[in-house]
Amino acid sequence: MEYVYAAMLLHKAGKQITEDSMDKVLIATGVAVDKARVKATVTALKDVDINKVIKEATLVTAAAAPAAGPAPKAEKKEEEKKVSEEEAAAGLGALFG
Repeated sequence: MEYVYAAMLLHKAGKQITEDSMDKVLIATGVAVDKARVKATVTALKDVDINKVIKEATLVTAAAAPAAGPAPKAEKKEEEKKVSEEEAAAGLGALFG
């Protein structure tokens, strides 16, 4: 996944996605570079219009998102507030033995 992220970072920065530039980004982030994966990523993205792919993915995601339902009732917040300070302190005490 870090190889795709590196390519997207280069694209966003307006830089050419090459094996050398991918190597530099990956090394700068502390990733152990696999030259075969870098070459495969660069080759796979060679003829891809990244802006078009991002736009299409955004449209698909927006269309698939469910419509917002009604707001949650305030009852849940009241239930959460019912925990007393003593109970909360006791719970924290369990963390420290």
